[in-house]
Amino acid sequence: MATLPANIVACFKAAGETTRLRLLALLHEGELSVKDFTEILGQSQPRVSRHLKLLADAGLITRHAEGAWAYYRLADGGVARALLDWIGGAMDPDAADLAADRAKLARVRAQRKAQADAWFADIAPSWDRLRSLHAPDAAVEAAILASMPSGPVPMLLDLGTGTGRMLELLAGRYEQAVGVDASREMLALARSKLESAGLAHARIRHGDIEALEEYRGQADRVVIHQVLHYFDDPGIALASAARCLRPGGAMLIIDFAPHALEFLRTEQAHRRLGLSSAQMEVWAADAGLTLTRVQTIAPERADGLTVCLWQLEPETGMETTA
Repeated sequence: MATLPANIVACFKAAGETTRLRLLALLHEGELSVKDFTEILGQSQPRVSRHLKLLADAGLITRHAEGAWAYYRLADGGVARALLDWIGGAMDPDAADLAADRAKLARVRAQRKAQADAWFADIAPSWDRLRSLHAPDAAVEAAILASMPSGPVPMLLDLGTGTGRMLELLAGRYEQAVGVDASREMLALARSKLESAGLAHARIRHGDIEALEEYRGQADRVVIHQVLHYFDDPGIALASAARCLRPGGAMLIIDFAPHALEFLRTEQAHRRLGLSSAQMEVWAADAGLTLTRVQTIAPERADGLTVCLWQLEPETGMETTA
């Protein structure tokens, strides 16, 4: 006599409990930490963690450690995802417990956004000074969009995601995305922005651009926006990023052309005063890639910064536009 697959039985057993159903309902709203759950449910951390472990062991949710914290999200596919979609549709959003949980989640997110905004306000004066110097954002972002495939790629990796702007801009060009950054303050801001924009198909992760083994061979597109000038040796970071590409993937790098604005080194921690296409060709070759396209966008100010877009692929041939 045939029996039900063990994974289906495990999924139903894990989901069939009130607190765990509330956890799943909250995760339908986006990625959350254990701390978020304890604040929303009013339960102890050990108790919440036990429920989350049961859900994770059944494959209904995934866990990602970030320092002393851990973030959880719903499973992305398979039998588990099908069951999660059914549960999400079957639950009454106006049920008292679920409505109260959503209201508390809104307050938690508002507090997190306020904290991130306060941090960003501290750096705003220097940030705005830099933005006033380089090519117009609208022109740069239009060029970035034009450099991406028109249809969504399965997986995009945004390295040095910062405020998450690239994940917002390119939201319609990927099915799933991960933004990686070493700054926890920037990650808090990025999470808040993505939550406000409702971009549940993008995730934020703490990580080092020079240590990306967990993303090896996973990305159809890698974006590195205004990051490489912070490195003494951008070639090391570029080589690390190249290992994340799937066969047939491509990388888009956006950064400044060479310049002489020394204050960016002393005040903004820039290690390189811009990057040249000649340098980019050497770094690309060392990483097993070819520089296939260069685009430059001039600033509006005579003393401003030119922005370059470099596309790297495992193909030959090069096109240059300005």
